[in-house]
Amino acid sequence: MQAFQDLYPEDLCHCYGCGKNNPHGHQLKSYWDDDETIALFTPKPFHTAIPGFVYGGLIASLIDCHGTGSASAAAGRAFGDGTQQPPRFVTAALNIDYLAPTPMGVELELRGVIREIKPKKVVLDISLIAAGVTCAKGHMVAVKMPENMLI
Repeated sequence: MQAFQDLYPEDLCHCYGCGKNNPHGHQLKSYWDDDETIALFTPKPFHTAIPGFVYGGLIASLIDCHGTGSASAAAGRAFGDGTQQPPRFVTAALNIDYLAPTPMGVELELRGVIREIKPKKVVLDISLIAAGVTCAKGHMVAVKMPENMLI
């Protein structure tokens, strides 16, 4: 199965969070899991906030990139004809609630649920789960990438 981010055009694969052409980034990969989306990520020691816990900025970054990838896939699924790359989406609004400290040393699971979908706007919720505990929730509005951002 191909990750959503691997379907992006080559010239739009440089994102720090999910770009396959950014060797210094997270290289996040998102997939469909029935009607939800899923991504897995294991933090590295340098993602530490305080010993034993993940830096909140990493959590925000993961939720952000999983959200835009999920929005792209959802729009492609809903409005595409299967013959072209899904449209690239960017973040218009992102709200994150940190619910519990996120432990280091475990794989993090990101789960996305599409709440609203239109050709140029997708609203979704993303949960970040560590060892069975929901540690953060994000609510995102993603919009189709504006033409002036294209290379």
